[in-house]
Amino acid sequence: MNAQPLVIKVGGNDLDRPGFVEALAGAIAQVQARQPCVLVHGGGRAINEVGQRFGLQPSYVNGQRVTDAAALDVAEMVLSGKVNKELVRALLAAGVDALGLSGVDRGLLRVELWSPELGRVGRIVAVRADVLRGLCAAGVVPVISPISLGADGAYNVNADHAAGAIAAALEAAGAVFVTNVPGVQVNGAVAPCLTLTETNRLIEQGVITGGMIPKVQAALAAIEAGVSRAVITDLAGLAAGTGTQFVAQGA
Repeated sequence: MNAQPLVIKVGGNDLDRPGFVEALAGAIAQVQARQPCVLVHGGGRAINEVGQRFGLQPSYVNGQRVTDAAALDVAEMVLSGKVNKELVRALLAAGVDALGLSGVDRGLLRVELWSPELGRVGRIVAVRADVLRGLCAAGVVPVISPISLGADGAYNVNADHAAGAIAAALEAAGAVFVTNVPGVQVNGAVAPCLTLTETNRLIEQGVITGGMIPKVQAALAAIEAGVSRAVITDLAGLAAGTGTQFVAQGA
């Protein structure tokens, strides 16, 4: 077994699709047989649905959710509670030993304020990689909610950024960002490989937009921090090893 873990990030848009969580758990079980896995998850759609029950309307700046105190309460409830435990249950049913954590637990993810306009959104400044290495060594898949710990309490963190920071801190074998598309679309087709320079150009040209921006930035940040491989793909691509891979050359 490859001792270096693979960090897998899954977004919230697919989690409500019938059969997706079970299929994800099955795919992770296959990967876990070859190398340790760490699963980081979002839950944007579920947060929006619960927030709307409380009269909250989501707003975003450059693809990141604006989080006031009320929105943070909903995000923590949904991410660290409902979504996290749903994924743990599915992994256990697939025969994978799994433990649900948030970035608050054991001070796993420490953050500072990202910017005042985003409210209680944090930028990760420290990762307790030793906690995750210990779980991986024991054959346990950590399932991580990105609610994290700041000096004055909990903060919401974009799950893509959390996955990139965790992969860098672990010196992971790779980081795979599982989304609802098979990769970055350029001229109607999935780009198999992109450099830092090419990616920034596509952002400037408006080819990469919205929620895909933090995904590619997280993938690039992982590469720049020393992660050997960062990929954006969908669930089929996770199993097949396909998608858009990001490399540092040409930066």
